[in-house]
Amino acid sequence: MKTNYDVIIVGGGMVGSTLACALAESALKIAVIEKNLPAEIQPSDDYDLRVSAISHSSQQVFEHLGVWSGIRRRRCCAYEKMHVWHSQGDAELLFDAADSGVKELGHIIENRVIQLALLERIKQHDNVDLISGQSVDAVQYQPQNSQLTLENGSLLSGRLLVGADGAHSMVRGAAGIELEMADYDQKGIVCVVTPEKHHQHTAWQRFLSTGPLAFLPLSNGQCSIVWSADSTEAEQLLTLDDEVFCKQLSDAFDGKLGRIESVSSRAAFPLIRRHAHEYIKDGLVLVGDAAHTIHPLAGQGVNLGLMDAASLAEVMNVAIRHRRDFASYQTLRKYERWRRGENQLMMYSMSAFKNLFGNKHRLLSKARNLGLALVQKSAMAKSALMRRAMGFDGDLPAIARDNWNREAAAEDPFQSGSGR
Repeated sequence: MKTNYDVIIVGGGMVGSTLACALAESALKIAVIEKNLPAEIQPSDDYDLRVSAISHSSQQVFEHLGVWSGIRRRRCCAYEKMHVWHSQGDAELLFDAADSGVKELGHIIENRVIQLALLERIKQHDNVDLISGQSVDAVQYQPQNSQLTLENGSLLSGRLLVGADGAHSMVRGAAGIELEMADYDQKGIVCVVTPEKHHQHTAWQRFLSTGPLAFLPLSNGQCSIVWSADSTEAEQLLTLDDEVFCKQLSDAFDGKLGRIESVSSRAAFPLIRRHAHEYIKDGLVLVGDAAHTIHPLAGQGVNLGLMDAASLAEVMNVAIRHRRDFASYQTLRKYERWRRGENQLMMYSMSAFKNLFGNKHRLLSKARNLGLALVQKSAMAKSALMRRAMGFDGDLPAIARDNWNREAAAEDPFQSGSGR
């Protein structure tokens, strides 16, 4: 037997589930396929290794979708300040939410917490089927009539097939969409540590010659770290016993939070920039890591994916309200034009930062430290950087803005000369 849907979203992670929630108030019949649902978090559970720095604009998306309360009910940590410096030189950047007239710069949240809150909201919508416990065995892409076979033999068909299935997307492969790739020859080590001193609700980042090291605050006073290091060094760091690792970590972090008292298990993932040659085909679309992955040094990867989901939903909802084909190439092209430029700008900016701060040339080091010092002294430059990082600037989807309302959302922004 075959079940027919308007939209099939392959991948119920943060991005795919956000898209499902953003489309759920339409009349569309939606399926979300996610084999492994996360276990509910208990207050006594250790913190997960994978966390995300959620920007203000992403928070607005979650609030307007009725998801933010589910996140706050579990656990998250606001950060009010950001401290950035380089291991070579004494220049530094200090950002404070108070300078921008906001309560916080963002929130550090476990990926599982975000996913749980989204799935909880999905289950409240009768037109969304959450299909779990089954992997996708085969994908057959056809314009507006794609078919999926699940491992139990079930057949699904849908007018729009959404690839939200990560960097190694099966949907992208089935559509024959190729990637532009650049291997940074680095790995990101993640773990949770207990520092001697409290994190002060500050996101800390030190640039080393081999890659950036970030300490991200958690609500219990611990920190989640992301240590980007050349692959050879990363492999060596993973083999160290906890005591030696803690000592090397504290030294690499310049002892900013004192001695590292304990460390959780460690994991590492390769750092590779990927960008799909196409985001769309007739009846098929890619979002999040299926379309692009970037260096994690600014923590913007998941925020880009969430903006993909919110932007795609806006394009589709406008098409539905104006009785246009939501799955057509013409409609989806508006999403691709909208998001490709925004994503590409962030991707290449992060690559430039990585190359700039990882370069050991003496003259470049002097110029880099002078640049940091000049930005620190310029209120205008700091404000521009923070507004972009927090998601106040850029071509945002309506639901990501503070002043979003349903009446305004009924208008058609694609007829307004915005260039999308």
